[in-house]
Amino acid sequence: MKDAKKSPSPGQAASPSLDEMYSRHAMYTLATSEPNMSPMDHYVAFSLAIRNRVADRWVKTQDSYSRDNVRQVYYLSMEFLIGRVLAAYIQNLQMWDECKNLLENRDLRWEDIYRQEDDPGLGNGGLGRLAACFMDSMATMGLPCTGYGLHYDYGIFRQKIVNGCQVEEPDYWRRNSYPWEIKRADSDVQVMFGGHTEIIDEGGRKVWRWIPASSVRGVPYDIPVLGYGGKTVNTLRLWSAVSDNELDFSNFNRGSYMEAVQSKVYAETLTKVLYPNDNMAEGKELRLRQQYFFVACTLRDILRKHRRRAPQAGWDELFSKIFIQLNDTHPALVIPELMRILVDEENVDWDIAWRLTTSCVGYTNHTILPEALETWGLDLFHKVLPRHLEIIFEINRRFLDVVGALYPGDEDRLRRMSIIEETGGRKVRMANLALVGASKVNGVARIHSRILKEEIFRDFADIWPDKFTNMTNGITQRRWLLKTNPGLAALISRRIGDGWITNLEELRRLEDNMDDALLDEFGMVKRHCKEALADYIHETLHVTVNPDSIFDVQVKRMHEYKRQLLLVLYIIMLYNRLVRNPELDVHPRTFIVSGKAAPGYDMAKLVIRLIHRVAEHIDNNAQIRDRIKLVFLPDYRVSLAERIVPAANVSEQISLAGTEASGTGNMKLMLNGALTLGTMDGANVEILEEVGKDNIFIFGMRADEVRRRRKTYDPMEEYMGNPDIHQVIEAIRSNVFSRMEPGVFQPLVDNLLRSDYYMLLADLQDYADTQAKVERLYADSRQWNRKALLNVCRAGRFSSDRTIGEYAKEIWHLPPYEVD
Repeated sequence: MKDAKKSPSPGQAASPSLDEMYSRHAMYTLATSEPNMSPMDHYVAFSLAIRNRVADRWVKTQDSYSRDNVRQVYYLSMEFLIGRVLAAYIQNLQMWDECKNLLENRDLRWEDIYRQEDDPGLGNGGLGRLAACFMDSMATMGLPCTGYGLHYDYGIFRQKIVNGCQVEEPDYWRRNSYPWEIKRADSDVQVMFGGHTEIIDEGGRKVWRWIPASSVRGVPYDIPVLGYGGKTVNTLRLWSAVSDNELDFSNFNRGSYMEAVQSKVYAETLTKVLYPNDNMAEGKELRLRQQYFFVACTLRDILRKHRRRAPQAGWDELFSKIFIQLNDTHPALVIPELMRILVDEENVDWDIAWRLTTSCVGYTNHTILPEALETWGLDLFHKVLPRHLEIIFEINRRFLDVVGALYPGDEDRLRRMSIIEETGGRKVRMANLALVGASKVNGVARIHSRILKEEIFRDFADIWPDKFTNMTNGITQRRWLLKTNPGLAALISRRIGDGWITNLEELRRLEDNMDDALLDEFGMVKRHCKEALADYIHETLHVTVNPDSIFDVQVKRMHEYKRQLLLVLYIIMLYNRLVRNPELDVHPRTFIVSGKAAPGYDMAKLVIRLIHRVAEHIDNNAQIRDRIKLVFLPDYRVSLAERIVPAANVSEQISLAGTEASGTGNMKLMLNGALTLGTMDGANVEILEEVGKDNIFIFGMRADEVRRRRKTYDPMEEYMGNPDIHQVIEAIRSNVFSRMEPGVFQPLVDNLLRSDYYMLLADLQDYADTQAKVERLYADSRQWNRKALLNVCRAGRFSSDRTIGEYAKEIWHLPPYEVD
């Protein structure tokens, strides 16, 4: 799209061209001449030139928000998986033509510039990518918002595969600087930890005071979030921890050099990595400190802005100007921290402070698994946050008084609903704290929200039925179609125009144009994407895959409930069938898996190991290796997903029904023309409703069936009663895939045969039968392309624009704001 260039008004200097800004940054920012610039220099100068264009709108947006004192949403998330932003900013500014001219004039290649950018290590999986999509939608829709997170030095980790095993390495994504962030050292915040509390008398009134033992400073780094069209630019503010005392000179002068910097090292540990391993006491304490640091910095900043914009306003106006959305329980300490500030520092009456707090906070739940609901031991909590524990006790006491009055004598209900868990070691239940302290609680898919309301949090819904609502997740089409799949985006725009970029429901119009010519073009686009991914696989893994094979994709965080192992069991079953009958008519299939396992998650890491051993075993069979290929692409991240998603034919969404909250990978793959193979779980249910049962592959037990069957489920019955399943398990048990390391996969076998909590064996045969249906349909390329394109046409509901519109209307009460 061509740039719309406006003439400067009389007396106004013309803005420098992109070419001029590039040259200035080369000379005055990087202090180098263009002939001597390295590829990284070119990337930085190019990025800073683009950032200049963004900065004009960024400053104007933030000044307008302050001038008009608009109501804002503050979106708090421990993760923001924003991916590479250079191309996204150029796209949203609609500057591709101007950028191409600059590159051509200097004989530079876009690919050489683009590959210099690292994925920011600010997230791990769906939680962080959802937050990034939401920020994109809010800016595009003109909704005043600031995102808050942490400025991790090393992200979660960079995944390497060594001898088939996951090895974690630091992901130092900022090693070459990051041109999109601006450090705001003058907006730092002091954060306290530990110590004790005291009660003092002030004019006959008891006042609690927290006497902390230590403190650190939080320094913010701002990243602009540019909406499509470039009119609104919101802010993502990320906090970095630094020491109050970076160097102890007394220790240094005594020669105690390590002790001299101990405070600095201890403080900066808070934001070194995302989700430190909490399998040990030190890791648990670090995670709690990390979460409080995030919340304390953010709340101080929000309240500081509120006071600056309306210095005469009373606290009663707080709700009319701010709303804080908690993306899962990680930021739930907002509730006691806001109460502490209002009650202890601002002398607001408890009841008024509680009304203000609860009216300003919303909570998004992202998990159905009870074991994943966050808790903190009381001893640890008291050590790190003694005053906050007292406030939580008081919140809980008052809450249980209300519950007790409604349900007299129901001790079981009181025990279930208490913020403090009393059995198995006393703990603070962060989900219960969020449920009590939020004005609205939402799930992220219809089935998920129903399970929350009717099962997991039923006691709370009995008291507050109107507090619970659903906001089905979504993805931004600007990232996951316009940027990721330019060939498909161009094809769509040629047929129906580009209105879909900001209104994804427009894709429905494609159905009226679904002629043979469109299907042929769609097939060619998909083929091109598959060839590009095949080239990348060969370049990365030195493995050759066939673009004419079915690209069967499962890309997501490695976790037992996501059932990557179910896919592996099926691949072994298919391999066994081909060994028994080499003449079996099977279309070539390439299984593509990618995802990271948490460093302390041994079972998930063992599945990665099994994937590699099965892949090697298949590849060693000359008769079969061209018919089945299994590849694991390491270090899953946004830029890797952007390569995989457009090339997928089959989207594996195979979690056990009733365990996945929503999923967004299913939406990305659907939007790019992959057919979903999945269970009735998460957003799969709503995808089925949109596309119809003939355009999706559904298998497995339903959630209610899972609950009924679990009571008597014995995986040995599946193992003994099904010869194919028996042969698969025996192949793993008898070291077919581990001859050089016998017994290494025995924990997987034991898990499957003793408990099989995620019921893989119960669903395996139906899964295999459904895979056969995939095979039969793919043999008819015309029908396959028709169904795949229909999935694209009906993906409109799954835009994050729709999701954010619902949040803004039903929870945040936030109207769009037009920046001058």
